[in-house]
Amino acid sequence: MIEATSKVSLKDFDASVGLDRGASRFKELCWYLIKVIFFLSALPYPSSLKTKLLRLFGAKIGTGLVIKPRVNIHFPWKLEIGNYVWIGEEAFLLNFEKFTIGNNVCISQRSFLCGGNHDYRNPAMPYRNGPITLKDGAWVGASCFIGPNVIIGTDTVITVGSVIVSNQEGNNVITKPIVPQTKVRWK
Repeated sequence: MIEATSKVSLKDFDASVGLDRGASRFKELCWYLIKVIFFLSALPYPSSLKTKLLRLFGAKIGTGLVIKPRVNIHFPWKLEIGNYVWIGEEAFLLNFEKFTIGNNVCISQRSFLCGGNHDYRNPAMPYRNGPITLKDGAWVGASCFIGPNVIIGTDTVITVGSVIVSNQEGNNVITKPIVPQTKVRWK
């Protein structure tokens, strides 16, 4: 069997295209230091302190946020959180674009809300990022993946380990495990 030559050319990737960081490098650096000390730590710093720090860096947050230890939030200035939201331990919010989280939303432990992606169909792999919206009453179960450009409807439950890459209507209980699938990358 002859191995094909790769078409991927990461040397052509341009990190300045397709990503508006939304803040100065200095602000990002300051956030990173705060994040490492207060958010990524296993120490149970009070949610009220973490809420104040997120607001200090531009997040819009309602009342009653509960945020557990080891939560990774990439850009707080691109984050809007409603009232009485729970964010579980080791949740990761990769919000290259705006994340909108409604009222009474639960994001369970180790869930990954991934607003960042790359276009694998282009050899330079440019960014293909998008916002994520969790409407009021949504519950993202433990160890779920929510991809970019996804809206989870009002009162919808995404069950443990689900992989969600498209919009989900309201008032549903959704189970979407990884479905094995193979397709040709380059034609």
